[in-house]
Amino acid sequence: MGANAQTSVPAFTAGQVLTAAQVTGINTGIPVFASSTERDAAFGGTGEKTLAEGQMAYLEDTNATQYYDGSSWAAIAGGKILQVVSTLKTDTFSTTNSSFTDITGLSVAITPTSASSKVLVVCQLAYSYSGTGGMHFQLAGGNTASYVGDTAGSRVSAVSGLYTYTNFRADFSLLNSPLIYLDSPATTSATTYKAQIRVGSTGTVYVNRSSQDADNAENTRGASTITVMEVSA
Repeated sequence: MGANAQTSVPAFTAGQVLTAAQVTGINTGIPVFASSTERDAAFGGTGEKTLAEGQMAYLEDTNATQYYDGSSWAAIAGGKILQVVSTLKTDTFSTTNSSFTDITGLSVAITPTSASSKVLVVCQLAYSYSGTGGMHFQLAGGNTASYVGDTAGSRVSAVSGLYTYTNFRADFSLLNSPLIYLDSPATTSATTYKAQIRVGSTGTVYVNRSSQDADNAENTRGASTITVMEVSA
């Protein structure tokens, strides 16, 4: 803990004689805590303040200044990026599954510092497809279930997709698809976001490689990534 970090927030009474340490603590202004654990333990105990709307706190582990809105802690300075977590996938993946399937190694976890924070999810996929039919992408995790197209008959609700009428390989092609979504997970628990993929009925979808993938200078091995950013409310 830093020199100004506190583990309690005392409530003083009329006529009480303050110690030098108590006066020093008052002079720090906003109470400083090592993390949200110490912050949450510092209110409501014997001789301590009761947590109420308008209380402020500074967390050393995330360098975040927060205020209590009467029901939860929220970050000050709306729109500020509080943290960034990213995963890079450089190896290959493929599936023939007709149900949405996790892309191995293309997931990322983030623990929001406030339940009111947003999480900006940015995912880039390098992919190819071989077969007759369709393929589809989506994000999973948090509250991303609404980040798909509307239900319409037998059509697949997804973020993006590809469909071919005849056998399609585009042997040497490596396509690219971005998935970008501002999520509202409404939690301070660890939340995992991941990319998922599926085929419509037949065929194979590949990640980070062309469908032909012969060992020559005509083919590409690609990279994909998923990044999440906590944005203060």
